[in-house]
Amino acid sequence: MADTPHSPVVFDLAEEAATARLAGRVAALAEPRDVISLSGDLGSGKTVFARAFINARTETPEEVPSPTFTLVQGYEFPDPKGAIPVYHFDLYRIEDESELEELGLDDAFADGISLIEWPDRLGGRMNSLLAGNRLDVVLSQGQTPEQRRAELSGHGSWHARLKALAEKESGDV
Repeated sequence: MADTPHSPVVFDLAEEAATARLAGRVAALAEPRDVISLSGDLGSGKTVFARAFINARTETPEEVPSPTFTLVQGYEFPDPKGAIPVYHFDLYRIEDESELEELGLDDAFADGISLIEWPDRLGGRMNSLLAGNRLDVVLSQGQTPEQRRAELSGHGSWHARLKALAEKESGDV
């Protein structure tokens, strides 16, 4: 069955803490084999979102370095159903699709939750690699330097989860 496009759900985020709260709510809904793609200009809040998402899945906050140079950081958090790995990819430095082979994307997609900054670097493989249960998060600058706008679009089972999140959140995060 083809995935039909739906209008994005928009959140106006007053400050960085609001971005973190939204990421925490998304983290609570995430399941194994989910992909969360994080798009936006430099400084739009992609890494802030990823850090908050990762810390929302653990009992004690931890240092979450940006994987700009390592390209991927892995985390494993306890879960009542067993440990669920979370992979944080930053593809900003990818210049050629052939570099993707070494990152272990297939393994990450098979058993964990994947956060992918700069998903457009996947090139022609983007749609095939990111098929399935995917949440696209597009972050952009708001009206002031502190504000951000998040546009979330769900694919696969994220359609229903995003709808539930939007209904729960009436107004700004």
